[in-house]
Amino acid sequence: MSNLSAGLYVVATPIGNLEDLTPRALRILAQVDLIAAEDTRHSAKLLHHYAIRTPTLSLHEHNEREQLQSLIEELRAGKSIALISDAGTPLVSDPGFHLVRAAREAGLRVVPVPGPCAAIAALSTAGLPTDRFVFEGFPPARAQARRAAFEAVATEPRTLVYYESAHRIVDSLADMAAVFGAERRAVVARELTKTFETFHGDTLAALHARIASDANEQRGEFVVLVHGAEPRPAGALERERLLRVLLEELSVKQAAALAAKITGAPRNELYRQALALAESLPDRRR
Repeated sequence: MSNLSAGLYVVATPIGNLEDLTPRALRILAQVDLIAAEDTRHSAKLLHHYAIRTPTLSLHEHNEREQLQSLIEELRAGKSIALISDAGTPLVSDPGFHLVRAAREAGLRVVPVPGPCAAIAALSTAGLPTDRFVFEGFPPARAQARRAAFEAVATEPRTLVYYESAHRIVDSLADMAAVFGAERRAVVARELTKTFETFHGDTLAALHARIASDANEQRGEFVVLVHGAEPRPAGALERERLLRVLLEELSVKQAAALAAKITGAPRNELYRQALALAESLPDRRR
């Protein structure tokens, strides 16, 4: 048993550059009795780099609940365990929530060992408002669910922060442009702290066009940051929701005319709004 105090240590690890491992994290990983890693093969590279020989155990989304009891018993017996994910801060779109909750419910010591986090690293350098933000994690994989998730925060005034994978970045940006608006400002951060780290800031439409046209820009891991929505006039959100429903069944002209009758808003204004919204609907009618 190590000389480290018993407890669960939630340790942030580098998101790319291995020099970002803090001295405290290095010491704890070397001193704990056990490291619970999301992928032991992936973490072996980091541990080998720093000559850390602590035993490891696999703890991922598919086995976390099954491993809980044995790990809690180890902690109760006075063992020290470090929890790490493949990269960054555990539990931020990574496994570990069930273990941390179980440890706290059991009255056991849980210690944060802060360090790298892709969301915060991107936010701090994107040039978008940072005083208030919302972390949304990975958007849903299926198109319909993804659009619905974006629509749920379409009027959110805080900066939106998303993670996205290489094989869905183009589709996600297309849906963001359709739901949030083609002219909404955003920043795409790719491969943070790695050799090919890039930042692109522009409108969502321009970002989608740029990345869709360049296969190299579609590689790696992404953080997408979207500027919060501007305040909207009273009734604007209700009119938009009404138009979206009508556009599922009617042409732009018909939807605008019916919406004008229901709301009393100018037909020409509603027609322009419906025309813009139609771009976000698959199988739209003209």
